[in-house]
Amino acid sequence: QVQLVESGGGLVQAGGSLRLACTVTGGTFSSYMMAWFRQASGTEREFLGAIGWTGGATNYPDSVKGRFTISRDNAKNTVYLQMNSLEPDDAGVYYCAPRPMYCTPSPANYDHWGQGIRVIVSS
Repeated sequence: QVQLVESGGGLVQAGGSLRLACTVTGGTFSSYMMAWFRQASGTEREFLGAIGWTGGATNYPDSVKGRFTISRDNAKNTVYLQMNSLEPDDAGVYYCAPRPMYCTPSPANYDHWGQGIRVIVSS
């Protein structure tokens, strides 16, 4: 059974940075493309970007492009989300999710989720 554990969240001032990590166990990490999502209170999970199996390819929605960067370390079974220039609207619970193929923006296409990690951005 694939399990995911997110870490690195917390309180940050607007304009600041955070790096989230997500460690995957119970599967072959290098066989998964990895995506990050965010869920603010009362909203659906929002796609923040994805990274390919080897880390050579990434894609981001316009809402975070240039501020967020996804990377991975297959030796550590971990994917990262570096977030810069954080804004109050970036607050929410952040999740990573694996997929053996192309990472679509729809959370319905993912079978495994971690418990999420909360990010709070103070203005």
